[in-house]
Amino acid sequence: MNITLVYGTERKGSTYNIAQLFLNKLRDEKSEVREIFLPRDMPHFCKGCSLCFMKGEEYCPDYEQVNKIRIALEKADMLIFASPVYVYHTTGQMKALLDNFGYQWMVHRPNKAMFGKIALVISTAAGAGMKSTNKDIADSLTFWGIARIFRYGKGVAAIDWNSVSDDKKSVIYKDVDKISSKIIKKFKNVTPSIKVKALFHAMRIAQKKGGFNKTDVEYWKEQGWLGSLRPWKS
Repeated sequence: MNITLVYGTERKGSTYNIAQLFLNKLRDEKSEVREIFLPRDMPHFCKGCSLCFMKGEEYCPDYEQVNKIRIALEKADMLIFASPVYVYHTTGQMKALLDNFGYQWMVHRPNKAMFGKIALVISTAAGAGMKSTNKDIADSLTFWGIARIFRYGKGVAAIDWNSVSDDKKSVIYKDVDKISSKIIKKFKNVTPSIKVKALFHAMRIAQKKGGFNKTDVEYWKEQGWLGSLRPWKS
């Protein structure tokens, strides 16, 4: 499977190392792997101009960088988003990236390719906050239409990977094996969750009633989603 990893920091700490453990379990000799490090590969904050919503994503002032990441996400079968916990939430860099993809939430113009993908969200902390951090990321992925989302959060009681105890690493290795096996099994039949389908149908009703703007409604019409077509069906 082709895999794209998005790291919420350029620091290669515990989050990075756990992501690499998953990568080594999930990749094979034919896999293409793309790694995106934030903020290096997307240094700009969303400017809130609403041009992506009202006119199209190509009008975004930072379209060149955003589009490169969009292409990397589209080409992947598996997406991994990894972020350490910053004050009980995802990193500002990760949030900034997700903000720039607001246009592909289902309320606007969801990307058909996302409905056939599996994602894994990873977070670590010296203490707590993994649940809320994973939720920050998973909320966006759900509204993108990602078919299945796995989550893994771990309190490592350390500020770097070398300081994580052997006992904790042993548990992490077992967790990675278990979750990776579930992901590989799920790839045999990737279909959107009930929640994703329900959100899609709710947004479809909203678009049929006029939607948020003309650009969104025209997009849904072009995709055939206001009729009988669905993004998870060929």
